[in-house]
Amino acid sequence: MATPAPLFILGSPRSFTSVICAMLGQHPAHYGVPELNLFIEPDLRRLWLRLTGQRQFMMHGLLRTIAQVYAGEQTLASVDMARRWILRRLSCATGEIYQELVTRVAPLRIVDKSPVYCASPRYLRRMAETFPDARYIHLVRHPRTQGESLLRLNPLLAAMENAYDYSTLPPTLDPQIAWSRTQNHILSFLADIPWERQRVIRGEGFLNDPAPQLRALSAWLGVADHPQAVEAMLHPEQSPYACLGPFGAHLGNDIHFLKEPGFRPGRIAASHLAGSLPWRPDGQGFNAQTLRLAEQLGYA
Repeated sequence: MATPAPLFILGSPRSFTSVICAMLGQHPAHYGVPELNLFIEPDLRRLWLRLTGQRQFMMHGLLRTIAQVYAGEQTLASVDMARRWILRRLSCATGEIYQELVTRVAPLRIVDKSPVYCASPRYLRRMAETFPDARYIHLVRHPRTQGESLLRLNPLLAAMENAYDYSTLPPTLDPQIAWSRTQNHILSFLADIPWERQRVIRGEGFLNDPAPQLRALSAWLGVADHPQAVEAMLHPEQSPYACLGPFGAHLGNDIHFLKEPGFRPGRIAASHLAGSLPWRPDGQGFNAQTLRLAEQLGYA
């Protein structure tokens, strides 16, 4: 039985990663998963110990996936089983665990979009070493609307990424810093990946007219691009993970997506790079690095 290497969606938080991952995951040849976060540690024991306390929610996606894949449901009982499944494998490398999941869902291809992978080149290298044939989508969103969305959801997310401009007193929380850092990590990583195994997608354009892009991505991935497959991908709400999970594993994805997972057609308004930023009390706009990266990625 063929075991296709995963498709990884690389992008900043609040860059449409949840809905686009769920859409691609609904293709009949794919298996979309919530945020697995496996590659942030080399082995499962260190991952289990790291993701405790306030970070425990980062285990929810893995717990939900194990429950669904091995028990066929996400309930209190199956999530408890998933915890035991993990505890029996604490000595395993996280790459081994990921490969076990890939084998379990084969011949379907896993589609994963854990944004934390882009926080460190080390995580990205671990991913590539585990799956040397993986494919990648670099998913981007305009830095202005991404920053606004991140701050609306929870300013602590930007603070956790150390998105501070320390040239001001007091330091200014500025999400463009995290946006630029993430894009640099992704671009540096993809520079070593053959061009035929990577694509860049601007999320706004994708969601404004998804059908032709879904067909193009299907052709690139070598899977069916017929109308029935495209129609299935237009219904991310049909994913078993497109809802809140049971107590103790209720997240695993963006909370707004979990509450309203359906794809809602409609034009996403264009944004702009010029002018002051609403989150900067000093009225400054984008810095030179952000402008360079945004223009390189096709924004104006």
